[in-house]
Amino acid sequence: MSEGERVTDRRDLRRRDELREAAARYALLPLRVFLGVTFVYAGLDKLTDPGFFAAEGTGSIGEVMRGVRDTSAVPWLVDLALKNPAGFGYAMAFGELAVGLGTLAGLFARVAALGGACLSLSLWLTVSWQADPYYLGNDLAYLMAWLPLVLAGAPLLSLDALFAARRRRSRTR
Repeated sequence: MSEGERVTDRRDLRRRDELREAAARYALLPLRVFLGVTFVYAGLDKLTDPGFFAAEGTGSIGEVMRGVRDTSAVPWLVDLALKNPAGFGYAMAFGELAVGLGTLAGLFARVAALGGACLSLSLWLTVSWQADPYYLGNDLAYLMAWLPLVLAGAPLLSLDALFAARRRRSRTR
């Protein structure tokens, strides 16, 4: 192997390493976009459906909660929601909207992801708990999807990263 071939091989290896590093840095971005868009959509869908906030009626939060009360892992949480179905529905809708927007913008990304994980956990323990086999309930998958973002935050293409860079620059002055 000539010297020129060795140099080319080293460049190819360096390029592959750079691509792997870039892929690793951006690996959570598709998950962040998916979860952010999904939770914004879920919140807006609830807020634009006037029937959702009713205590009774098809598709209402009250009807859903009564339907899952006896199969829920945490019936006390369902009972709490049933005391004020509209308030619980609005809290859920605005929570999903805040989590989704925070995740998309990367603003307090770990807090937003923790909020998403908590919402998903509460939905899994109430609405999806009776799914058999368990993997047919999507809320458990959402809960697991939030965990990498709880751990890693949004280190790239985020307001958190922008603010962190500004703090670092101001410290070095």
